[in-house]
Amino acid sequence: MTQAEIKLCSLLLQEHFGEIVEKIGVHLIRTGSQPLKIIARDTGTSLDQVKKALCVLIQHNLVLYQVHRRGIVEYEAQCSRVLRMPRYPRYIYTAKTLYSDTGELIVEELLLNGKMTMSAVVKKVADRLTETMEDGKTMDYAEVANTFVRLADTHFVQRCPCVPATAENSDPGPPPPAPSLVISEKDMYVVPKLSLIGKGKRRRSSDEDASGEPKAKRPKHATDNKEPTPDDGIYWQANLDRFHQHFRDQAIVSAVANRMEQTSSEIVRTMLRVSEVTTPSCAPFTQPLSSNEIFRSLPVGYNISKQVLDQYLTLLADDPLEFVGKSGDSGGGMYVINLHKALASLATATLESVIQERFGSRCARIFRLVLQKKHLEQKQVEDFAMIPAKEAKDMLYKMLSENFISLQEIPKTPDHAPSRTFYLYTVNILSAARMLLHRCYKSIANLMERRQFETKENKRLLEKSQRVEAIIASMQATGAEETQLQEIEEMITAPERQQLETLKRNVNKLDASEIQVDETIFLLESYIESTMKRL
Repeated sequence: MTQAEIKLCSLLLQEHFGEIVEKIGVHLIRTGSQPLKIIARDTGTSLDQVKKALCVLIQHNLVLYQVHRRGIVEYEAQCSRVLRMPRYPRYIYTAKTLYSDTGELIVEELLLNGKMTMSAVVKKVADRLTETMEDGKTMDYAEVANTFVRLADTHFVQRCPCVPATAENSDPGPPPPAPSLVISEKDMYVVPKLSLIGKGKRRRSSDEDASGEPKAKRPKHATDNKEPTPDDGIYWQANLDRFHQHFRDQAIVSAVANRMEQTSSEIVRTMLRVSEVTTPSCAPFTQPLSSNEIFRSLPVGYNISKQVLDQYLTLLADDPLEFVGKSGDSGGGMYVINLHKALASLATATLESVIQERFGSRCARIFRLVLQKKHLEQKQVEDFAMIPAKEAKDMLYKMLSENFISLQEIPKTPDHAPSRTFYLYTVNILSAARMLLHRCYKSIANLMERRQFETKENKRLLEKSQRVEAIIASMQATGAEETQLQEIEEMITAPERQQLETLKRNVNKLDASEIQVDETIFLLESYIESTMKRL
């Protein structure tokens, strides 16, 4: 763990869960797995507070526990999961794009709560959707449940591990220090059969119950005892790996569209869509698809003939980037998508873009040249790039000092004398990607700190604005006149309104920057993970 990652984890935990959870989480990230009493002693926190903090972290899949042979339970932080938190808006937006507002709210509830039962998610989402509808309209539970089933069928949500039934029905004895949670792969996406009948309810006022009757009329026997739901104990969570697979596929399709044109990208999209179920997310290649299968799977209304499709597939297979490869001739030709090479090309393009922005187009030219030729001496770089010696030397040293390129020494004699040694410049994409990833973590931490500073500096003005908005909302509910509302609005002066607009614009810009940096992080992480699995 680098200091940049630890700092970012600290900021994320503090922003989402508060200081106590942040203290416990960062302690586990720094020290590794620890038992409960050691955590309480080392952090100077009471045992009760540590337990509550660990419950929150376990609920959100940020901490795992493990029982050792001696019966001691140790807790271990999942740093990689904490670093996914800036990506939550992207997960939610993807669900909205694929499954409309209902899918968006289902994924949002699961991310906000960590783990929930299907019945609880359906009721809460139906209530939230009903709140946004016109008076007299409500959202059926069945409609929300259908969207939930579609999300499970496409693996965007999955069941959480649970205590096996055999363990629950075993002979009585001393209970284990912590339950063992397991789930088989075949049950991970099985949705329980629930008869969820009902409609979403609007938020009731303080003097009315859910039925709309005053509380005084409620009979004494109407207590708030909740009956157990049919799916009690079956919890669900968002499947982040499936979202990452979708992001990767979208990036590949977008890259093909930019390099070629729309029809080529649609063919690649079709191949990825057909391979979603059959290809594991960590596989370097998709499963081979025949030309006939691809033709049958093209979207309805996409009018291209089989002959034209074969021509496009041949062009894609012959492209130097090798996104698409040919693996056989049966069925009109068997084609695969080389996922590892696609990720490597995307990571390389990201590095080139960063170099061009930081050092200019000439440095980017030198970088591409060294990348293409693998190893070059300084004189060769000058000749091939057609750049004067002094400038080429300066640019090479700039990129060398920033670790974008590296220098390899090849001695002619055992004494390593400089006069008898070749000095070759080369590009180690994996090393450069790790360095850039580290800087991206620093960037997100800096953006978060700046956003918190902006908010803190204008705290008094924000509180005043919120109070005025609350007064206006309550007066509108009671049917106040327009002149009265205008008088309340004038409590915020013109300079204050301008200051609020500037703050809002700055915060929105910082939020957008966080999301854009996280897109770069995703590409670099995907490439590094894919490369490490091949080594």
